[in-house]
Amino acid sequence: MRSAASLFVFMIAAFLAKEWLMDIIMGPKSEWFPTNRFFAWLSQLLNTDVLRINDRPLTLINTTMAGQFNLHLSLSFYTALMLSIPYMLWELWGFVKPALTPSEQRSSRLFVLHVSLCFFTGAMFGYFLLAPLSINFLAGYTVSGDISNMIDIESYMSIVLNMTFVCGFVFLLPVLVGLLAGMGLLTASFMKRYRRHAIVILAAVSAIITPPDAASMILVMLPLYGLYELSILIAARGERRHQRELEGH
Repeated sequence: MRSAASLFVFMIAAFLAKEWLMDIIMGPKSEWFPTNRFFAWLSQLLNTDVLRINDRPLTLINTTMAGQFNLHLSLSFYTALMLSIPYMLWELWGFVKPALTPSEQRSSRLFVLHVSLCFFTGAMFGYFLLAPLSINFLAGYTVSGDISNMIDIESYMSIVLNMTFVCGFVFLLPVLVGLLAGMGLLTASFMKRYRRHAIVILAAVSAIITPPDAASMILVMLPLYGLYELSILIAARGERRHQRELEGH
């Protein structure tokens, strides 16, 4: 109930901050967006226009009577959901805490902080990198000159929100690995043994969630691979902790 109440309060605040939220959701398609400005600077530095993204105006349309009001509600809800995640995690940890042993409580006392940091880091990665790259590719992609792109605002918003939330959850991989290793279900040696398989899977995932060009795929794959290597270190640490607990018993 408290989690639902926090979601409701944040949703009201987000609903009232309409102009601020619209600036955020419209950012990835705009020329002033930091990522677009960085690629424009890089393009100028390298004397090529290949790297320029979202440098042309993109007009969005609404096709239903209540479309803009529904957009306002949806945007308020997803903003409230993102802002409520740390508090919801705190409530979840408080619910589970009495069932944990003292050692498990000590090892999980930073659970909320770790999960929140990983999620928001991933969300920023999706919003600031994947969203503008995807919009640049999809908005300008054509199969025929006879077809004009008239992009609906809901379609645009779904791209931005999906990239933001999906990457937020993908970046929870180190936390998941730490939990599995702490329970003895995953080892660092296993992850090292299948590192090559993981690279192939990460390359495939990067190719799926990004526009089909090598530069975008590499930009996405490098952080994901970094997460995998970080997860190996976390697995090794969790494995050692699990071994100490077994020896203590």
